[in-house]
Amino acid sequence: MSTIHDAYPEYVKTRGLDELRASEYSYLDEQGHVYLDYTGAGLAAHAQYRAHQARSLGTTYGNPHSLSPTSQSSTDMVELVRTRVLSHLNASPEEYAFIFTANATGAMRLVGESYPFRRGSRLVLTSDNHNSVNGLRMYAKRAHARTTYIRTRAPELRIDTATVAAALPRRRSRRFGSPRRSLFAYPAQSNFTGVRHPLSWVSLAQERGYDVLLDAAAYLPTGMLDLSSVKPEFVAISWYKLFGLPTGVGCLVALSRLNRPWFSGGTISAASVGVPWHAMAVNEAAFEDGTLNFLSIPDVKVGLDWLSSIGIDVIASRVRCLTGWFLDCLQSLQHSNGISMATVYGPNDLDHRGGTVSFNLVDATGNLIDERLVAMEAAAARFSIRTGCFCNPGAGEDAFGIDARTLKPLKQARTKSMEEFVRLVKLPSAGAVRVSFGVASIVDDVDFFIAFLKQTYRDRVTTTVGLPLRDGC
Repeated sequence: MSTIHDAYPEYVKTRGLDELRASEYSYLDEQGHVYLDYTGAGLAAHAQYRAHQARSLGTTYGNPHSLSPTSQSSTDMVELVRTRVLSHLNASPEEYAFIFTANATGAMRLVGESYPFRRGSRLVLTSDNHNSVNGLRMYAKRAHARTTYIRTRAPELRIDTATVAAALPRRRSRRFGSPRRSLFAYPAQSNFTGVRHPLSWVSLAQERGYDVLLDAAAYLPTGMLDLSSVKPEFVAISWYKLFGLPTGVGCLVALSRLNRPWFSGGTISAASVGVPWHAMAVNEAAFEDGTLNFLSIPDVKVGLDWLSSIGIDVIASRVRCLTGWFLDCLQSLQHSNGISMATVYGPNDLDHRGGTVSFNLVDATGNLIDERLVAMEAAAARFSIRTGCFCNPGAGEDAFGIDARTLKPLKQARTKSMEEFVRLVKLPSAGAVRVSFGVASIVDDVDFFIAFLKQTYRDRVTTTVGLPLRDGC
C-alpha cells in the first residue's frame, strides 16, 4: 500500500506541525494517548497554559462590574477579547454584537428564548443538527410557531440547495406590514459526518425573508468565517472546540437584536422593587448573565493568536490529508472472507467535508459491531474516540434509514430509556464510531488506530453479551 506522502503529497508542507506535536503537545506521547476526538474538544498547547499562568501571576483581576483597579483590569481584557474575536471573524462592531456565553449551547438557548416566535412564524432546521439546535423547536412550539425539518440524503448525507430553497417559502415583505419573523438554523459543518453545508444558504434564506442561525462550532477549528461577506443573523461558537483552553467560554455573534424575556444581575442598568420596572443595559451586557468568566476569557485571545501563528490553512491542509488517508485505510480493511470491515456514514471522499469521520465496524458475519464494545476496547488501548449519536439524532436517523413511521412507536410507548428506544426502533446499533483530526494530529495516529482495528476485529464474530446499558446518545 502507498504511504500518505504518495497519496497526499501536500502533507509534507505541514511538517511543521510534527515539530509542534513533539514540543507543544508532548503530553500526548508522554501519557500514551492517541487522541482522535477533536470534534469533541480541541487540545491546548503548552504555550497556552504558560500564557494563562503568566497572566494570572502578573495581574490581579476582579469582578468587572465596578470601577476598581482590579475590576478595570478585567473589563479592559474582556473588551480586548471582543475586539480580537470580531477581527478573527472579519465582523464589523458596527454591525455585530459579541455576546459571551458558557458555550455554543448557551448561545443557541439565548437565541431560542429571545427570538420573537409567534403563531405564523416558522422554524426550519436541517435534520443534520446538534441537539442544542434541535431544542429550539420547544421555544417555537411554546409560541405556536411551526417547525419543519429538511432531511439529508444517504449515502453522503448531504442536502441539495434546491431542496433547501423548496423548504424556505418566501415570507411576506416588510413593506406590507410587520412580518412574522422566521428562523433557519443549520451547521456550517456536521459534527456527525464532517459534511460542510454551503454557506451560500445564508443569503438564500435571507433573500426569502428568514433570519439565519449558523452553528459554527465544528467548522471553525479548520475553517475561516468572513462575516463581512457571509452575514448570518446569529453565529454560535464554543472556543474549546478550536484550541482546548478555555472550557466554559463560548459566544453568540449577533447581527439582529433579540428581546430577552427576563433580566438578571449584570444585564440591566437599573431596576426597581417598589414598582415592577427595569431598564436593560444598552449593549452586549444585556445578554451576559451575572459575572463573566473573566479569568478564562483572556485565553480566547491567546488561543486565536496561537492558531493564527500556525495558520488555519496549514491546519486545514494537515487535517484534510489525514482524513483522506484514514478513509483510504479504513475502507481497505476486509475480513478473510472478503466482507468489508467498516461502513462509513457520509462522504467517502474529501469533497466539501471536514476532518470528522463516522462509521461502524462490521464483524466477520456481516453484522454491525456494537459501538459500546468498540468504545471499551479502544479506551483500554488508550485511543480517545467517540461513540454514540454525537447529540445529532437526525443525522443518525438518516444514516440508518430511520423514518417517521419507524419512530412512531416511541410516542405510544413514551419511552425515556435509550435501551428501550433501540429495542422499539429495532436498530442494529445505537450509534456509530467517530474519529476526528486537529492541530496536533499526525499520521502515526491514523496508522496506530488502523492497526488496532485490524488486529482487534479482523475475522472476529462479536456479541453484545456483557456490555453495559446505554445511558444516552
